[in-house]
Amino acid sequence: MIQFVATLHVLGAQALSYLDDQADVLRRARTDRGSITIEQVLWAGAIIALAIGVIGLIQTFVKSESDKIGR
Repeated sequence: MIQFVATLHVLGAQALSYLDDQADVLRRARTDRGSITIEQVLWAGAIIALAIGVIGLIQTFVKSESDKIGR
């Protein structure tokens, strides 16, 4: 009988541990909900800034080459 009670106690402890882990997963999912959007906005901003920089470099190069042709 003692072994049966001990087995039930161990199973109960494992079940509580599992439920606590699942509750932590749900809590993290709720708090991290907006972080993906922020990350996407930051990446989009970085890509736009990089594109503006590349366009500026190309414009500068084309202008300097066109000035050489005009001479």
